[in-house]
Amino acid sequence: MSEDTAIWPPVDPVSAGLKGRCPRCGEGRMFSGFLNLSPRCGVCGLDNSFADAGDGPAVFVILIIGFIVVGLALWMEVTLNPPLWVHFLLWIPLTVVLCLVALRLIKGVLIALQYRNKAAEGRLDRPQ
Repeated sequence: MSEDTAIWPPVDPVSAGLKGRCPRCGEGRMFSGFLNLSPRCGVCGLDNSFADAGDGPAVFVILIIGFIVVGLALWMEVTLNPPLWVHFLLWIPLTVVLCLVALRLIKGVLIALQYRNKAAEGRLDRPQ
């Protein structure tokens, strides 16, 4: 990531990420598709080549949505004891929808936090 020379007002990374907005100006779009990152911001021109969320969003989605869905399914089983087909009919579509929504939100937040904290690849400092 190149050094920022422009002066931009600070943008809250969580709100910018949740809205899918540029982490520098808070106005341009971060995504060009559902999960595809746009190459640069249309407003401030920020080059998004620094952004590498990797598998982080998927891990958070699996842990958070899995906890919610499994907890609700267990609660429903213990209290109502419905047939198995009710569980399939209810929890599979709910899981898919929640995962798709959460994946975009969490990816946006992680990329905005990566920009805010100037996160980069790890490098070894070797004594000269």
